[in-house]
Amino acid sequence: MMDFILSAVTVLGGIALIAALILFFCSKKFAVKEDPRLAQVQELLPGANCGGCGYPGCSGLADALVKGADAGSIEGLGCPVGGSEVMTKVADLLGMAMANTEPMVAVVRCNGTCENRPKTVAYDGLRTCAAMNSCGAGETGCGYGCLGCGDCVAACQFGAIAINEETGLPEVDEEKCTSCGACVKACPRHIIELRKKGPKSRRVFVRCVNKDKGAVAKKNCKAACIGCGKCAKECKFEAITVAGNLSYIDPNKCRLCRKCESVCPTGSIIALNFPPRKEKPAVEEPVKTTITEKEDKA
Repeated sequence: MMDFILSAVTVLGGIALIAALILFFCSKKFAVKEDPRLAQVQELLPGANCGGCGYPGCSGLADALVKGADAGSIEGLGCPVGGSEVMTKVADLLGMAMANTEPMVAVVRCNGTCENRPKTVAYDGLRTCAAMNSCGAGETGCGYGCLGCGDCVAACQFGAIAINEETGLPEVDEEKCTSCGACVKACPRHIIELRKKGPKSRRVFVRCVNKDKGAVAKKNCKAACIGCGKCAKECKFEAITVAGNLSYIDPNKCRLCRKCESVCPTGSIIALNFPPRKEKPAVEEPVKTTITEKEDKA
């Protein structure tokens, strides 16, 4: 009996030893060597894993950056959270040149405040923008404007956006915004856009996405763009186009002259972070002297 047990143990031990040798050989033969630069690049990235770069987390971006460097270019790749400072360090590590990119910021393209766009119906359902949008126009007559439920607020990992209780609209904190684009993706009506932050954080844009005809748009919201085209005619730099009853200002062409803002009849063009306009001094009209007054003086 003991001989049988001993033989069984010996056979099993031999099989285990052979299996271990095979596994050891396979691990050496088919080992996948990880590029040490992956860990180095990932260490430089902020670790937010927000997906704003278009990849599944910082590890995905690190892998894309290393592969891009091997291919000879990392153009088009970037971390919106870390910005140019982080990407410059990554480029130096990978021995690549990094093009200077202008910082971006999220802007809310809706001015349908409670005053400009009064409620017409009461919504009784799941209080999310996605759910309300799937049910129709929402609580106002405008089927394009902000729904105010805060899906963008929930999507932002950096606390950079909040709903103003007085206006019912989301507001972006420029200092906290990393331009990750999470709020842009969360908005079912696409009213949030990433735009160039601009010199001294100055930007000019149309705060409306309503594509209804002028009369309908104005009826539903006092501050709606009516597609009149006055702004486009005033712009000398061809930065403004009108399509689908809606004006749009191209941030790459806009020179921030603000002439379009002055001619907009509904005030839908917004200029942010500019100093107040200087009022032109009133010109005194010359006093006309009548014939009777001349005779009295004489």
